[in-house]
Amino acid sequence: MADDISILRKFVSPEIIFGIGARHSVANYAKNFGARRVLIVSDPGVKAAGWLEEIQDHLTEENIDWVSFIGVSPNPRTEEVMKGAEVYLANDCNVIVAIGGGSPMDCAKGIGIVATNKGSILDYNGVDTIGSPIPPLVFIPTTAGSSADVSQFAIISDPIERVKFSIISKTIVPDVALIDPETASSMDSFLTACTGIDALVHAIEAFVSTGAGPLTDMHALDAIRLINENLPALLMTPDDLHLREQIMLGSMKAGLAFSNAILGAVHAMSHSLGGYLDLPHGLCNAMLLEHVIAYNYPNAKDRFKIIAETMNVDTRGLTSEQIKQRLMQQVILLKQQVGINQTLTVNGVHRTDIPILSDHALVDPCLLTNPRPSNKRDLATVYEEAL
Repeated sequence: MADDISILRKFVSPEIIFGIGARHSVANYAKNFGARRVLIVSDPGVKAAGWLEEIQDHLTEENIDWVSFIGVSPNPRTEEVMKGAEVYLANDCNVIVAIGGGSPMDCAKGIGIVATNKGSILDYNGVDTIGSPIPPLVFIPTTAGSSADVSQFAIISDPIERVKFSIISKTIVPDVALIDPETASSMDSFLTACTGIDALVHAIEAFVSTGAGPLTDMHALDAIRLINENLPALLMTPDDLHLREQIMLGSMKAGLAFSNAILGAVHAMSHSLGGYLDLPHGLCNAMLLEHVIAYNYPNAKDRFKIIAETMNVDTRGLTSEQIKQRLMQQVILLKQQVGINQTLTVNGVHRTDIPILSDHALVDPCLLTNPRPSNKRDLATVYEEAL
C-alpha cells in the first residue's frame, strides 16, 4: 500500500448525523429530498423490535406517505431486491429509507439501482456498473458492523449460483446516515459479537489494503482501537449505552475506511463462504481473520505491527515473527472474549467444498486490494487452515 501523501486520493462519505436520537431526524431529511412517498426497507426482526413502527410514525406525523417492504433475508437475495423494486415503482415512491442491519440497507441499495436503471440486479455486479443516479437514500443502522450506511458497497446473494456478489459504486453511497446507538440496543449478544468483529475486520483490511492512504488510515486505526477496547465490555454489560456508542462509532469509522480503501482476502473468502452456505457474514469473517492475517503478514509487516500496537500488543524487543504471533493471539483472545470460537468445520464446511469456495473468492473484487497477490491454491490453503 502507498503511504505517499502526494498521491491523489478520493474519499466518499454520506452526510452523517451521529448520536442518541439521530433517528428522529428521518422525516426532516425525507422532506428535504422532496419525498412524495417513501419506501421503507426493513426486516421482520427490526419490526419486532419496534424500530420500524417508530420510523413510520415519524413520517406520518410530517404528512409523508410511506409504504413498507420487510421481505429481506439475513443475506439479502436477488429476488428480494427485484420484489422491492416492484413495490417501489408500483407505489410511485421517490425516496428510500432503510432501517436495519446490513441486509435491509444492502437490499435498499439494490432496490434503488433497479428502480432507476431497470433490468436485473445481477446486471450490476462489479465496480462502477451503474449508469443512472438512484433515489435518495436515508439509512438508519440497527447493528454496529456492516457499515452499509456509510459505504459504497452492496453485497447481494444469488441463491441459484450460491454466491454473494459485490456492487461497488459511489452512486450507492447513502445520502444521509442517521447513526443512533439506541437502535443497536435490540441486538442479542451473538449479533453484537458478530457485527463487532465484522467492523474490526473492515478496519484491519482497510489499513493493510493496497488502496490505503492517510484519509483512510486515521479512521481504520481509531476503529481498531475502539472495538478492541470496548467490545468485550459491551458483551458483559449490554445495556451500557456509552459502550454501544463507542462500538457504533468504531463501526462507522471502519466503514469510512473500507469504503474508500476497499478490503481484502478475508472479505473475498467470506463472501464466497456466506453465499455458498448462507452463514452470517460477521461469523464468516471471524472464522477466517487470523488465518488471513498469517497469510498476508509477509507483505505488510510494518502495517500489521501498527495494528498490533493499536490492539495493545507490546511489540518492544519482538522479532517480526513474534509480532505476528502476538497479533494473532490477540485476535483469537478477542474472539474468545465475545464468544466466537467456531470453525468452518463446525459450520458445515467440508474439504471437498474448498475448490468451489476458492473459485468464487478468486473473482471477488475485494481481492484486488489484498496486500498479497493470491491464486486459487493460496486461497484453498487458507480455507484448509480455518477448517
